[in-house]
Amino acid sequence: MSAKIQPGAPPGAPGGGIPWPSMFILIAGGFMAILDGSIVNVALPKMMAIFSVSTDKIQWVMTAYLLMSGVVIPVTGYLGERFGYKRLYIASLLAFTLGSALCALAWSNTSLVAFRVIQAVGGGMMIPVSMATIFRIVPRNKMGMAMGVWGITAMLAPAIGPTTGGYLVDNFSWHSIFTINIPIGIVASLLAWLILKENPVRRDLKFDVPGFVLSGIGCFLLLLALSQGQDKGWTSQYIITLFTTAFFLLLLFVLWELQIPQPMLDIRLLVNPVFSASLVITAIMTVGLFSVIFMIPIYAQNLMGLTPMQTGLMMMPMAITSGLLMPISGRLYDRVGAFPLAVVGITILLITTYMLRLISLDTNYHWLQAVLIVRAGGMGLMMMPISTAGLGTIPQRLTGAATALNNLVRQISASLGIAFLTWVMVRQQAIHASVMADGVSWLSPTAPSVIDRLAAQMAAAGIPAGTKGASALIYSSIQQHSMATAMGDAFLVATGISLLIVPLLFLLSKRRVEARREIELKRYA
Repeated sequence: MSAKIQPGAPPGAPGGGIPWPSMFILIAGGFMAILDGSIVNVALPKMMAIFSVSTDKIQWVMTAYLLMSGVVIPVTGYLGERFGYKRLYIASLLAFTLGSALCALAWSNTSLVAFRVIQAVGGGMMIPVSMATIFRIVPRNKMGMAMGVWGITAMLAPAIGPTTGGYLVDNFSWHSIFTINIPIGIVASLLAWLILKENPVRRDLKFDVPGFVLSGIGCFLLLLALSQGQDKGWTSQYIITLFTTAFFLLLLFVLWELQIPQPMLDIRLLVNPVFSASLVITAIMTVGLFSVIFMIPIYAQNLMGLTPMQTGLMMMPMAITSGLLMPISGRLYDRVGAFPLAVVGITILLITTYMLRLISLDTNYHWLQAVLIVRAGGMGLMMMPISTAGLGTIPQRLTGAATALNNLVRQISASLGIAFLTWVMVRQQAIHASVMADGVSWLSPTAPSVIDRLAAQMAAAGIPAGTKGASALIYSSIQQHSMATAMGDAFLVATGISLLIVPLLFLLSKRRVEARREIELKRYA
């Protein structure tokens, strides 16, 4: 039994426009959910001091949100079909708003982590629910433009998060990064109740308890392993146990979903080659996106000496460029399809990511900013057209499951990308530091004279550090240079990963997408 198509602007209808009031309400929720991830990072050092906790404990403020988001994403498709996407979107907004209010009232690190779990229940659902709703209220021939506008949130929110968070923490308090969500959440909930239309619900659906348990625990353990692997050690028994358990639980989940008539997450969607290709490309692009979002702030703050707010301002033009190109790429997608845009976008992405391998302590601020702007333009051209091409081949009644799968892939690939690139950076930094240190060790014939000369120069400048101080300064310089070089290596690896996108692009030609859409409509008729 399939849901009836909502009147007004059914997918596939030749006429009709984009319902902009509904679109902006859906964008508001998604923007809040994504922004919250990067805005909280800035406040962690201050909260660590206030709550008198160590780094490993304060990190649970971020980790708890990440884990709970991964748990709730798979079930959003079922909940939207069974209870209605409008109701689910409002409920997710209210849960996020309530969680934000409780986080602002937190009196300890433990209470803050617990309240972040409540916040994540709403935040984790908002993205897939808003995407699924867009595919129900926007005509197919306008979908590119709609998803392009919606996609601004995915690029703009992470980039302005550090700037916004730095401003709020510096001028108000850490509580303000949570209280700012409260009025926005309340207003968005009221407008959603007044403006959004409810889809016909499917009361015949049964809740897939085994599927929910298997996917929930499997995703939880996988994301936990990815978030703690660098600290605990990737080869430690703890991390290996997490990965192994997650693998078998998710394997059981796939096998279970394939043999029941009403799966919570329809794995059979992966038989669709266009949708599968878009998921793989999305995963690789997410790794590429977070290579910049994760590493450039570290470079800017640790090596360039910028504050979080200055770092955000440096990255702001990048975010604006991508945001401006999103609607343009969406309009172009409606005319020419995803393939031409993706070819141009991947070319720009590969060239600029490869250029970032040259990053060093002497890198010019404006050169780096210019490269990031051009790179963001490439990402903006291809990101949403690729997702739209894949999701556009899915019948309406399965868009909830498809958007849930799409966002689960984004969540896992973001964690995987950060974990892998961190491992590359740390490993390469150790190698480069070792090589550089060999050149200035006491066994080197020139090292003692260099250290003595540096100590003399420091003393002449009024810094009586002696040879020990000079050695420490040289060691610090080695660490900085090795970190910069290691970041360049990580960007080189990211370039190689991005190359994997190229052969998959040929599955996203306009002819293939339209042909696959017809096949899927007949298959699920």
